[in-house]
Amino acid sequence: MRIRFTEKIIIILFIFIFCYVNAIAGDYGRWGKFVERYPIEWYGTDEARAIADNVLVYQHSVGGWPKNIPMHMILADCEKDSIDLNGPGMSPTLDNDATALEMKFLAKVYSQTQDERYREAFERGLDYILTAQYDNGGWPQFYPLRNGYYSRITFNDDAMVNIMEILRDIYNEEELYSFVITEEIKTMARTAFDKGIDCILKTQIYIDGEPAVWCQQYDEVTLEPAKARSYELPSLCGGESVGIVRLLMQIPDPSEEIIKAVDGAVKWFDNHKIKGIRIERRKKGDLYDRVVIKDPAAPPIWARFYDLDTQKPFFCGRDGVKKDNLKDIEYERRNGYGWYTYRPQGILDAYPEWRKNLTK
Repeated sequence: MRIRFTEKIIIILFIFIFCYVNAIAGDYGRWGKFVERYPIEWYGTDEARAIADNVLVYQHSVGGWPKNIPMHMILADCEKDSIDLNGPGMSPTLDNDATALEMKFLAKVYSQTQDERYREAFERGLDYILTAQYDNGGWPQFYPLRNGYYSRITFNDDAMVNIMEILRDIYNEEELYSFVITEEIKTMARTAFDKGIDCILKTQIYIDGEPAVWCQQYDEVTLEPAKARSYELPSLCGGESVGIVRLLMQIPDPSEEIIKAVDGAVKWFDNHKIKGIRIERRKKGDLYDRVVIKDPAAPPIWARFYDLDTQKPFFCGRDGVKKDNLKDIEYERRNGYGWYTYRPQGILDAYPEWRKNLTK
């Protein structure tokens, strides 16, 4: 009875933690929509200003923001006073869209309000981005640097791509960022962006002498594919490579090296699409489980991770052991991580027109 009772307690705790984490993730996801979805005039409203004031509260002195904070949930004054930016989980980072989302939101609110507090906070964020960049052009997941995988060059969740898009828009004099555009800042943004592109090209994985795709993270010194969390092993990544390729395809007058990188990645995507399956959430008791279903009519799908040697999809639980099938890893990781993606299809669809425009 004692063993059964203990097991029951563990299951209950897992369900509670799982639901709590997903609730937080849902709130944070809605914060991203507040940054992107409204007409520009909305960012001058009292509601937008109240959210922007939240953003100011969460900004670290070094200029960055913590991740997974639903900034759109308005804080009372007493709540603002109780926030401890030195507390657990509050370190400034580029992970999970952090810092990039806050900077975009502040830029939009400033464009409508001309409130200098928002401009100054944005500029501190820009300083943070420029300071955090490694000499080799990459960005760590966290800055100031922390021991472990947090200091790896991070493509995971489009961390580097998000930052580089802001830098690109600044040196291209996009209207949203006109309030920070000086020749000095444009030069700094362009230099950082170009260094980032150089890092991207240097870290592209080659298979039998041909360019393929990228890993989620790289050693910040050797630029070799590196491990992050126990279930994030060095791999060919079918997910985050999409954001990298899209960024490269948006560069006007690309160099031969960039063209070769895109060509190679597109060829790899085309050769590694998985046909005849779809992913479904099925009710399993009181919970839902993610399962792979055979379906000849399903659109192509890609695994998040492919083995560096065999180029076959793999899945991995917290034990760090590669598995061939999603069903073979534990429930928590099976349902708490994105193991498949449809994102490469967008690159394959856009590629012919991109190639055609190069000829022009």
